[in-house]
Amino acid sequence: MHDSIYFQEHHLATREMVRAFALAEVAPVARAFDDSQEFPWENVKKMADLGLLGIPWPEELGGAGLDTISFIIAIEELARVCASHSITISAHTTLGTSPIVNFGTEAQKKRFVPKLASGKVLGGFGLTEPGAGSDAGGTQTTAVKKGSHYVLNGTKRFITHAGVGEVFVITAVTEPGAGTRGISSFILTKDSCDLERVKTLGIGHDPELKAMKGFRSGKKEDKLGWRASDTRELILEDVEVPAENLLGEEGNGFVNFMKTLDAGRIGIASLSLGLAQGAFDEALRYTSERKQFGKAIAEFQGVNFQLSDMATELEAGRHLVYHAAWLAQNGHPYSKEAAMAKLFCSEMAMRATITAIQLHGGYGYTKDYPVERMMRDAKIGEIGEGTSEIQRMVIARHLLKGLSV
Repeated sequence: MHDSIYFQEHHLATREMVRAFALAEVAPVARAFDDSQEFPWENVKKMADLGLLGIPWPEELGGAGLDTISFIIAIEELARVCASHSITISAHTTLGTSPIVNFGTEAQKKRFVPKLASGKVLGGFGLTEPGAGSDAGGTQTTAVKKGSHYVLNGTKRFITHAGVGEVFVITAVTEPGAGTRGISSFILTKDSCDLERVKTLGIGHDPELKAMKGFRSGKKEDKLGWRASDTRELILEDVEVPAENLLGEEGNGFVNFMKTLDAGRIGIASLSLGLAQGAFDEALRYTSERKQFGKAIAEFQGVNFQLSDMATELEAGRHLVYHAAWLAQNGHPYSKEAAMAKLFCSEMAMRATITAIQLHGGYGYTKDYPVERMMRDAKIGEIGEGTSEIQRMVIARHLLKGLSV
């Protein structure tokens, strides 16, 4: 893609910086973290030091003062070598921090955003529940107002950073029977589950944030992909949340979360794009070096047609992603475009990673090459932050909205 359409000089500088970091610090350890399922705290600290945990937030809130496109570039570049590192930045920024930036009071922003944007603590977003996945309106977690606080009870499922994080935006029902209009959101705090570890690193914990009694993480998920990303349950048992931690107005939780997910979809689209690009890079390199029948297999038409198709889909995906990011950055509606980018790129990443394995032959099926990990990492792109089926519903809703009955 010609760089000048969406990118200015500072975007290219961000890309070079993140790419250099990804190749030097992330690529060499990606397989080991996938094997161990350990959270990569040392690299998270390095990413925080580089400003990668607060890319789009203003400097007065502790951020890097860059824009949406810079943020999306960082996600793509990290995903080219490791999706777990990439989702750590994406989920922390879009899901954990952006609701506070977009819907919080001045006091809430001052209190929480600098800690999140600087990477001092990690954030997360508690929406999904055991009985409320695609049907986010089916939230069962409750919040009952009692004087100067709310009492929250419920369980959240498949929450990124549930264990390692300390600041969470959580949805709960404040008005039973009111459907989606009865859902509100709250800012909750707890201690990181890796307290001893993070204290030695000086990142991941802030004693100023008082842990709320009854708010804790549950079992860690043993996942197909994104294995170095922390995914667990969040459990709320009679958690007393001060009324000033209500995020936005009562009853606005669902609407605000839908807006948050629109932005998150561009992030997942970019992550999927990065994975597909990484798989293509590996396939191109391997087929240029691997010889059969006396020549490099990339020279065979059956192989180079597959490479051509991958490259074409990557180009299409890149335009969808950066077009949606450009719209978001410039204040235009982008819900349909974000859904299209996520739908196309997540499904394209599956095609690209499977093709990359095929082009590696038997080697592609081993852990000696990163393409099998990339395929495992790609699958969740079709599920997380709204399944492919939900994306198609969102797109169709926008298409039909324009028709008069």
